[in-house]
Amino acid sequence: MEKSHRKGSRDPAPTRRAVLAGAAATAAAVTIGAEAPLARGQGRKVRLGVVGCGGRGAWIARLFLRHGGYEIAAVADYFQEVADACGDAVGTPAGRRFSGLSGYRRLMESGVEAVALETPPYFFPEHAAAAVEAGLHVYMAKPVAVDAWGCRVIEQAAAKATRAGRVFLVDYQMPTDPGNIEVVRRIRAGEIGKVVMLNSHYFGGQFSDPPLGKTIESRLRHLVWVNDTALGSGYHGNACIHAIHAAMWVAGATPVAVMGVSTRGRPDPHGDTHDLYSITFEYAGGLLHNHRARHLNDRLSGYDFCACLVHGQKGWANVAYNGNATLLTDTDAVKEEVSNLYEAGAVRNIASFHKAVLAGDAANDTVRAAVDSCLATVAAREACLRRTRLTLEQVRRENRRLKVNLTGLRA
Repeated sequence: MEKSHRKGSRDPAPTRRAVLAGAAATAAAVTIGAEAPLARGQGRKVRLGVVGCGGRGAWIARLFLRHGGYEIAAVADYFQEVADACGDAVGTPAGRRFSGLSGYRRLMESGVEAVALETPPYFFPEHAAAAVEAGLHVYMAKPVAVDAWGCRVIEQAAAKATRAGRVFLVDYQMPTDPGNIEVVRRIRAGEIGKVVMLNSHYFGGQFSDPPLGKTIESRLRHLVWVNDTALGSGYHGNACIHAIHAAMWVAGATPVAVMGVSTRGRPDPHGDTHDLYSITFEYAGGLLHNHRARHLNDRLSGYDFCACLVHGQKGWANVAYNGNATLLTDTDAVKEEVSNLYEAGAVRNIASFHKAVLAGDAANDTVRAAVDSCLATVAAREACLRRTRLTLEQVRRENRRLKVNLTGLRA
């Protein structure tokens, strides 16, 4: 099952930059000592299993291998040919390439000590909980879940990992960028005054959305699943979450309520997800956060944009995935290019994960932000669909679980 390396583009080439955004309140934990990969051969190799070997899964498997501190000891994907292609690329023996819905379990029983989870997010809670139960370290992509129930499962699994001394890292790149880190530091130091409004944006393209088949098998590849709310968390949960995550990082807080509207603008849609959004989050203390998004293959699709503008009483700032990290006041200015962050951020996170595993550092500071931002996007999606204002506490209490029909798939 595939996970993309490229948001908002129909071009699957891994050399093009993805538009992704970062985790909230986790910059220090992710970046200290991880500005570059560890030197090849430094420390022992971690025996890693990669679950989900499509576009992004195979790409990140190669980054783990390039780091030098990992052996890709096993791979798993629903499709055997996808697992084999990844295994060929990273040197995983043929007998340690697993497929089918249960392939992840065979991988976790194969002697690995850590897993990288890169499947459609519907499967993350089940896979992460199983990995922690098996005593493994977990490196996972975003979003951590597609619903409030999944957020709770991830939260509980990560807490269990921490108690057991296991590492649990959620891979966001924006808070690893030195320019973004410096801008957020200055915001926190009060250089633009009190922050009164956040404006986040995610402008990207759409993915192929073919007619539904008798089973969901055809929707497990090539990012088709992003069109499906329950399977892929939709465009909002899978993509917009990055800009919202960045806003929460700046705020150092989680919104308390949300309202908004959304609709479908892509031609001939078959998946149920919306792709156009206008959303307002409310924070305690009066801070407002507006988010807008477009996921259409229009003339803007060649330039995806993910950022958060920060408006203070004495200046403004911008934290970005592409372009520049910026801060401007009457007396000072910061402008730092955010360069190749999709790969550079992943490289830093891979190095951080290796360092934490070898050091037995189970602080797991990325989890809280990952769960909170996921719940925020779930609440926003529901508020748009219900055309009402929802509090995050209400969404937590509802603990709604989305279901995917897996009938007809290979076990």
